[in-house]
Amino acid sequence: MNPVVSIFKHPPDGGRGYHRDMRVRWALEEVGQPYTLRHLTFSEMRRSEYLGMQPFGQMPVYQEGDLILFESGAIVLHIAQRFASLLPDEANARSRSIMWMFAAVNTIEPCIASGSVGHLSQRLQQLGDTLGGKEWLEGAQFSAGDLMMVSVLRPLKHSDILLDSPGLQDYVERGEKRSAFQRALGNPPADRRTA
Repeated sequence: MNPVVSIFKHPPDGGRGYHRDMRVRWALEEVGQPYTLRHLTFSEMRRSEYLGMQPFGQMPVYQEGDLILFESGAIVLHIAQRFASLLPDEANARSRSIMWMFAAVNTIEPCIASGSVGHLSQRLQQLGDTLGGKEWLEGAQFSAGDLMMVSVLRPLKHSDILLDSPGLQDYVERGEKRSAFQRALGNPPADRRTA
């Protein structure tokens, strides 16, 4: 049975892929795992059935058999651990990739949400310095850490703050050019079932 991912029936961003369910769909596309989309309205997200799966009434929810997960980072980590290719084989590189997943949601994303330009600029400078001239955070191999980091940075891609960091701008664009990203961003392909 394919995993089921709950997403907005009418996304507030107009379908541009800035909501956290995009991270989950992108991860599933990266590993080649078919999935079913469950489109929900805001009122359906407040129903007891949904709140039993996601007590905060947010998106996304991931269902795989009797496993129900919420929080996009936890879901992407599960997908990366369950399916091949999103985590490096080498133990230290694998741990660093997981570290970058947490850095994306715990260090970078809160700075974006807070609107503190000075603090965000500092963090982006530090991230850009760490990335250096590498293609991905772990060098040549794209990982779940990159997926999460690019997802967090995407809303900034047309802002002056990211434009001032050309290395990070290029990094985000590389992520968006991945075929799995493009499949996840597009309307659900004909072979994707919707519930």
